[in-house]
Amino acid sequence: MPTYAYEAMNASGKPQKGTIDASSSDDAIQKLREQQLYPTDVREQKSGGAPKPKVAAAAGAKKKKKGFNIAIGGIPLKRMTLFTRQLSTLQDAGLPLLRSLQILESQQKPGKLKNILEQVCEDVSGGNTLSDAFARHPKAFDRLYTKMVKAGEIGGVLDVILQRLADFMEKGQRLRRRIKGALIYPTVVIFIAVAIVTGIMYFVIPKFQEIFNDFNVKLPALTLWLVSASKWIAGSASPDQKVPGVIWIIASPFVIFFFFKVIRKTHYGRAATDWIVLKIPVIGNLVQKTTVARFTRTLGTLVAAGVPILEAITITKETSGNWVFERALGSVHDSIKEGETFAGPLRKAKVCDAIVVNMIDVGEETGDLDVMLMKIADNYDEEVDVAVASLLSLLEPFMVVILGGIVGTIVLALFLPLVSMIESVSGQKGK
Repeated sequence: MPTYAYEAMNASGKPQKGTIDASSSDDAIQKLREQQLYPTDVREQKSGGAPKPKVAAAAGAKKKKKGFNIAIGGIPLKRMTLFTRQLSTLQDAGLPLLRSLQILESQQKPGKLKNILEQVCEDVSGGNTLSDAFARHPKAFDRLYTKMVKAGEIGGVLDVILQRLADFMEKGQRLRRRIKGALIYPTVVIFIAVAIVTGIMYFVIPKFQEIFNDFNVKLPALTLWLVSASKWIAGSASPDQKVPGVIWIIASPFVIFFFFKVIRKTHYGRAATDWIVLKIPVIGNLVQKTTVARFTRTLGTLVAAGVPILEAITITKETSGNWVFERALGSVHDSIKEGETFAGPLRKAKVCDAIVVNMIDVGEETGDLDVMLMKIADNYDEEVDVAVASLLSLLEPFMVVILGGIVGTIVLALFLPLVSMIESVSGQKGK
């Protein structure tokens, strides 16, 4: 019976080499699969010599063909979600892990994800587990991602875990897309309104000022204020003004954004801003519901994947995105570590509605904590939609009132001197 040399991957993704007696290459592959091995190369071993190193030569050739890919920026969540879904599908189809990674790496466009997958393939082919290979690239595969993959490797259900992870990422992406989509309309309206008002102040008001000066009209206080604002925007308010106000108006969003980022870098600044945001009417309610949906889905996904509860809470705390919820989850972690309940510290923190705490309490009692957490997340996803609709319904009339007030003030400030001009001209004609 012929002897076949093989290279294969075991269930945990580690490469193995050896020989096996079989009547044919197909028979050899079948025997290897019965041993829970996934062959990447099977070839007949010639008598009196070793088999030709096809795989090594091919790999070497492949490495020589690879060029240097310049990667700029991060990896979009959409691409990471698609990669996770595709890897789950390939694993579910029974392909060896290394082969699946090589297929996905080959179809990636040049960029950061392709570079990372090349390194992951090298690590896995060198004997590292998939979770360890992913952990070397935290900017692409965060702690939640790697811990779930590790749980799937330990439990032998990597395809199922990857599918759950892809579902989790898709739902999170869908929620983020809804919120961003809702904020586009008011942002565009405010931007256009500021641009129009600034243009009026810069180009139109000075023309009216020349007319008022020609007629020697005494300007009311409101008009004087409008003229002063126009001069400040044009940069002619005083000889000491070096920077026109229009520059400050253009730069102010960037300055505020940069200042906000700097404050968020400090512990106390992050704590203060997160607490203040939760107290803002309407917006605070939206942020709270979004955070609850995120942390319950994250924790539910981790618990369902088999990650230990204390480690799952720690990961959820780090990815919650809000300091107030991080502190509450830290209290939950300490409570469970001391043998107490999950719901107690969460109830004391008062960061969630009573229904959330009660559902978690029931989940603890029945042993279906992950199921309850996922139900809470699904419910709050729907509530986020309602909160976004409510925010838009309030923003539209609010913007109309504010813009109407600004335009009305400008019109009134220009109209009052015109009345004086008309009265002056009428008086002169009467004489």
